[in-house]
Amino acid sequence: MTDKLRVLLVDDHQLFRSGVRGLLARQTDIEVVGEAADGLDGVQQARQLRPDIVLLDLHMPGVSGREAVRTLSEDLPATKVLMLTVSEDAEDLLDTLHAGAAGYLLKNIDAEYFVDAIRRAAAGDSVVSPEMTGKLVAGLKRGGAMASTVVEKDALSPREREILAALASGASNKELAREFDLAESTVKIHVQNILRKLKLNSRVQAAVYAVEHGISKNNNKNN
Repeated sequence: MTDKLRVLLVDDHQLFRSGVRGLLARQTDIEVVGEAADGLDGVQQARQLRPDIVLLDLHMPGVSGREAVRTLSEDLPATKVLMLTVSEDAEDLLDTLHAGAAGYLLKNIDAEYFVDAIRRAAAGDSVVSPEMTGKLVAGLKRGGAMASTVVEKDALSPREREILAALASGASNKELAREFDLAESTVKIHVQNILRKLKLNSRVQAAVYAVEHGISKNNNKNN
């Protein structure tokens, strides 16, 4: 029997938490293991519970989601943090992804998309609400991009550069495996190596790094 995905809800609105808990309770492969009403309690519970996924609101009293995601990314790198917010601000999106969030979801998303996003994040995919994808790219073009660690791109192997270019288009591990005729386990190893070499925390950061540095499928073909 497959272990359930363990989820921690961190949001200051009890009614919203109840709704999300009810939705996830209907999933046979997901279990809500805890709830918190602010960032500080959320970080403390995450340290104790070690969930697979933290669903984190952005704007909360006391310790905000913006502060909490930095702490969680440093203390619990194996835990995926998904921002779940009403904010459609590009700066909030970029800041939280830079801080290590594995995804950014708007609270008005479809329930089916939301549940699928949790599963995809747990599998190592990056998830951003479709409405925010354009703002992510626009933010990068305006110069509001993530501050990447200066790393020689030549540190990546040719195959890793190909996979990084594909990550920039939002490809999942399954899609990467199909495109490059590799096992998903091999793709995961390549992605982990890319993150380690570029000193990044998530696939989202890797995708943004690729955009910032002009690493694309077309450019790879020309190199």
